[in-house]
Amino acid sequence: MIANRQRRVVVTGIGMVNPMGNDVETVWAGLKEGKSGVAQTTIFDASRFPTKISAEIKNWDINNHVDDPELWKFRGRHTKFAAGAALQAVHQSGVLDSISDPTRFGVYLGAGEGNQDFWSFAKMMAGALDDNGELDLIKFTEIGMEILNPIHELEQEPNMPVGHLAAMFNAQGPNANCLTACAASNQAIGEATEIIRRSEADVMLSGGAHSMIHPFGVTGFNLLTALSTNNDDPTGASRPFDRLRDGFVLGEGAAMVVLEEYESAKARGATIFGEILGYGSTADAYRITDIHPEGRGAIGCMEMAIRDAGVNAEDIDYVNAHGTSTTVNDKVETRACKEVFKEKTPPVSSTKSMMGHLIAAAGATETIVCLLAIRDNVLPPTINYENPDPECDLDYVPNEARDAECKIALTNSFGFGGQNISLVVSQCD
Repeated sequence: MIANRQRRVVVTGIGMVNPMGNDVETVWAGLKEGKSGVAQTTIFDASRFPTKISAEIKNWDINNHVDDPELWKFRGRHTKFAAGAALQAVHQSGVLDSISDPTRFGVYLGAGEGNQDFWSFAKMMAGALDDNGELDLIKFTEIGMEILNPIHELEQEPNMPVGHLAAMFNAQGPNANCLTACAASNQAIGEATEIIRRSEADVMLSGGAHSMIHPFGVTGFNLLTALSTNNDDPTGASRPFDRLRDGFVLGEGAAMVVLEEYESAKARGATIFGEILGYGSTADAYRITDIHPEGRGAIGCMEMAIRDAGVNAEDIDYVNAHGTSTTVNDKVETRACKEVFKEKTPPVSSTKSMMGHLIAAAGATETIVCLLAIRDNVLPPTINYENPDPECDLDYVPNEARDAECKIALTNSFGFGGQNISLVVSQCD
């Protein structure tokens, strides 16, 4: 079943901070129960926005998890989430005690940007308008030089979490961040897997972090008409594959995995959650925000991951869908699954129905969900599935989790811009 390759890659640590909870087992329990993390937006005043709901992280503070809170004062929201998830994963793996050469330990993330300083920007704009409503760029710059915090501006960059995590764990090996929209963190896991396969590292910390629940983020997605405006029913707003779906719900958070070369993990007696069997990456090469209507990128991506895994399509027991709850994505992903799996499409579900769309952090979160489904032989549901869509006619594990044998799972992440990532994960023999 295992394809020919030099080195096998397994997962020995997992960590999550997201709207469903602040640790892996809390998140997993909520998903199995079909709970929702969506509510009215509180991070900023969204009362005048078309979308007034989101899936926010609640009751979590990085200061409760680090020894030096002062260092974290100006670090980005995305970096704080990344650190929280990474501390869980690394601690659980126990890998730090076995690393003798820190240059063989790397970090590869798919992290997004941090929260933009909208309020300072608004002050700069308002203060630089002259009596005729024209923008005085010199005054705009002068105000910015006076009120912007340079450390805060630096810390919102998407490359900052990976640098901070490397310093936290003395990971002196390969270090990179990719930002391919919603595909980012699963691409990071795929690329980190390849680094270990090629013997360029023995251990990689990988995953993603993101929060776009801020005025710029919500404005952008509202302009794209991508967000649900079902403000009166927050927990029912994210409804993947349902005929009445009207867009996704923004979430936030981080998810991290510790990847190790199999033989060394086995030798040190590590707990192994599963194996990264296959990695597929394609581009639609079509439009910036639309996936190809025939799903050519998604089809190629899934087929590549299955081929790389050395298994057949019928060996896949479960698919964690990209499943955003937008009209186009769900229809095209359904079509792509039918093409790849033919008449034997396995159960498919979207956990975005419960936690919203974590954007760059979504893929790694859903990979961990697949590992837990394999561990417990439980398929998480797609909640809010109430109105069948004739163009979405697969088994979406509607509304309730299902006990089912699950040895191999596939997860999809399809990003704006046409980036497509699929990973195949399995039990580890």
